[in-house]
Amino acid sequence: MDSNAFVYTTYILTTPDDLWKALTDPELTRQYWGVAFETEWVPGAAMVWDEDGRKTEDPEQVVLEAVPGRRLSYTWHTFTADWARMAGIGDDVLAGLAAERRSKVTYEIEPSGDIVKLTVVHDDLEPGGTIRGLIGEGWPVLLSSLKTLLETGEALPEPAR
Repeated sequence: MDSNAFVYTTYILTTPDDLWKALTDPELTRQYWGVAFETEWVPGAAMVWDEDGRKTEDPEQVVLEAVPGRRLSYTWHTFTADWARMAGIGDDVLAGLAAERRSKVTYEIEPSGDIVKLTVVHDDLEPGGTIRGLIGEGWPVLLSSLKTLLETGEALPEPAR
């Protein structure tokens, strides 16, 4: 892990299998993230990110590791003009994002009694890069919504921007 990595740990009242399902099942990821992943969840498999019908495809968007109930890793998505418009990102920021190297995210799932410890590591980030700033705000909200969904059955509403 590089020193510029974003690391976030939370504890969720769930099982490793239910957490895995929430990370990989398109119906569940849509609820707390607004994204559905089209993939086979095996190393090397291509990943398509579907956000409200806007699909982001790139041969470098792939599953890196998939051990159900234990560990999941994949390369981060490609930043496209369609994605930027949907996310409210300007052309100047998009150009900066597109110039940064591709990062990756890894979910480490560890049983801890009746709860599960989830550690998310987003690394291979450019030092001082724009992506680091965006995910530093995005991951805590996203993972709070995931935790709430698994513990209550309802995701959090999207925060005001």
